[in-house]
Amino acid sequence: MSPKSGTPKKNLMLFSGRAHRELAEEVAEHLNVTITPQTAHTFANGELFVRFEESVRGTDAFVIQAHTTPINEYVMEQLIMVDALKRASAKRITVVMPFYPYARQDKKHKGREPISARLIADLFKTAGADRIMTVDLHTAQIQGFFDGPVDHLMAQTVLADHIKATYGDADITVVSPDSGRVRLAEKWAQQLGDRPIAFIHKTRDPDKPNQAVANRVVGKVEGKLCVLIDDMIDTGGTIVKATEALIDEGAADVVIATTHGILSDPATQRLSACKAREVIVTNSLPIPEEKRFPGLTVLSIAPMLAEAIQQVFEDGSVTSLFDGNA
Repeated sequence: MSPKSGTPKKNLMLFSGRAHRELAEEVAEHLNVTITPQTAHTFANGELFVRFEESVRGTDAFVIQAHTTPINEYVMEQLIMVDALKRASAKRITVVMPFYPYARQDKKHKGREPISARLIADLFKTAGADRIMTVDLHTAQIQGFFDGPVDHLMAQTVLADHIKATYGDADITVVSPDSGRVRLAEKWAQQLGDRPIAFIHKTRDPDKPNQAVANRVVGKVEGKLCVLIDDMIDTGGTIVKATEALIDEGAADVVIATTHGILSDPATQRLSACKAREVIVTNSLPIPEEKRFPGLTVLSIAPMLAEAIQQVFEDGSVTSLFDGNA
């Protein structure tokens, strides 16, 4: 009895949670696809329900969700979407989370603490995810928490291109907000044209979240345009104190560049009142009008996400998108 031959056919389908539909639609436009229609609603007791309106059997599924407030609800929604796809026989499921939830809980500072970033990876693996795609992890070690491929995309190029176009002729120093991000500052300095670096020496009380004390600036910043970099801005306390320290040390100006604009209260008030010339973030998380202020620039990562999705779908190289540095 001879086997029956067939022609394998790959289909890319894009799915979006309800947290940041605008980003998903922009990614879909770059991919020249439509977001798969679905029914999604929340029951009176808070339970979530998702059902896709088209067959997903054998598809290469990409599920985009932004993990913003209320973060636990949106994590659960994406988990339910993955479970629905697995049970509907999707061939491969890629979870696209531009901002990795609970990324700051990547290790134990004291006894009896969770490693919640690992728990998130385990949850998505159990739900049925085959692959994770994310942008600018808080620490690179989180890639090892997921038992499968992790595409760690970098928004640094998007941010750095804007800075080069806007401030390329200025005397720039790249500044890390703490000693732990000096290596990242070195990469930024190289991409901006072999600029000098500096960092803020600070202390943080592990018992008081979102509070830091900027102590002193290490490096020469007097008369420089300081590009202050970080992976996220939550309440803005750390980055504003770092800005003040740089101005006190004689910096000519400060530009803040970060990937994830969480902007929890009172971040908008702090940033709009600080002495930074410009605050640059990406649209990895939705930034509603009430959180925007003069001096805030929001850059889109949709083209980068779309290109990475296309490479994964075609079994191409994601690393090549970042000159081999991903």
